[in-house]
Amino acid sequence: MANIKSAKKRISVTAKKTAINRMRKSQVKTAIRRFEEAVAAGNTELATSAFQYAQKKIMQVATKGTIHKNAASRKVSRLAAKLNTAK
Repeated sequence: MANIKSAKKRISVTAKKTAINRMRKSQVKTAIRRFEEAVAAGNTELATSAFQYAQKKIMQVATKGTIHKNAASRKVSRLAAKLNTAK
């Protein structure tokens, strides 16, 4: 356990940021899962709207620095490829 005041603060700040990052990653995973479910069901209209939402969420998370921008671009590219093969 930390004794110095600044170290105690860093522990609390890290805990808050970890919780926020976990929430953001969970939102991205949920958006991707909903997109993949729509593709699996064969519903292209729902898949298109789910893709747009997932793309928006992924890029927002990348902008905030939770995931790297190249990782975000890779995820979006793979989702777009799945959408194109489904159409």
